[in-house]
Amino acid sequence: MSVGKTIARGLIGGLFVGHGTQKLKGWFGGPGLEGTDGMMQSLDMYPVRRNSLAAGITETAGGTMLALGLATPLASAALIGTMSTAIRKVHLPNGPWAANGGWEFNAVLIAALIGLAEDGPGDVSVDRMLGFDRSGAAWGLGALAMGAAVSTAAIESGRRSAPVAAVQDDSSAPDTAGDPITDDYLN
Repeated sequence: MSVGKTIARGLIGGLFVGHGTQKLKGWFGGPGLEGTDGMMQSLDMYPVRRNSLAAGITETAGGTMLALGLATPLASAALIGTMSTAIRKVHLPNGPWAANGGWEFNAVLIAALIGLAEDGPGDVSVDRMLGFDRSGAAWGLGALAMGAAVSTAAIESGRRSAPVAAVQDDSSAPDTAGDPITDDYLN
């Protein structure tokens, strides 16, 4: 159903643009780069500014691309990467339920992104206009695999780049439940 895909792309992509600009510009009540830097530091994502910019730019550009239906599998993979990182660094210890700071919302977004990558962006999309309307299970699974790989690389890079005083055992991840920065801005 092309209408449903267009609506899903617009809504999901638009929300990601909002999240990205919260991080980058402080729009929509967001923390801006300084606040995002603080969040990245609390999550041991070093170097902090690089990760703040990467998260904000990925969500903004990936959300824009998704909304337009432009390079949909790549946009989906990028956004899956940010959601996978959010789950692993923030939400996983809190269980599944969003009411407890859990990962359910992020997982729903990942599932929707896999579906859009697998099924294609639909008739009303830049991909279709350019003749790059790819679909199939390999595109959905590829987006998932690429997103998971990028998330793993970002987390590992953050761990390896941590200042000596900030190095922690991964099993002692910070408890971010109730922290307004991580609860509101790293979904």
